[in-house]
Amino acid sequence: MRLARRWRSVGTAGTGHGLSPHQERGLLALARLARRTQQDGSAEHSRHGERLPSPGVRISHLADHLGIAPRSATEVADALESARLLTRSPDPTDRRAVLLRLTDEGWRAVAAARDRRRAAADEAVAALAPADRAELRRLLETLLQT
Repeated sequence: MRLARRWRSVGTAGTGHGLSPHQERGLLALARLARRTQQDGSAEHSRHGERLPSPGVRISHLADHLGIAPRSATEVADALESARLLTRSPDPTDRRAVLLRLTDEGWRAVAAARDRRRAAADEAVAALAPADRAELRRLLETLLQT
């Protein structure tokens, strides 16, 4: 129980953008989806190994990824846009839809959130003996493969 509380507090530790844990989860999900879109996209998105702008993520895809209603995903996107962490642009293939793209500040917020979460995870397992950490890693990898 204490571990769960500690982990949840990482999300409320603050990104410097006043995001709620739910909004931070949306930010991280948007980053994952954007990276997946880049990897699955055309060769132009990977030439010379540079990170080119993602073509964007539809709100419906963000909602599906988070397991929430599209209206709730819109509210998350509104908050992220207000914090200048994402921009919206028309979808060139469907004029009824918009595409979400992280701004440079959004990518910095993603990196900061990941660093905070990684530090919290490191702190949580630091009390374990090396053999226990190895066993935990093995068990978690097994869970990820199922």
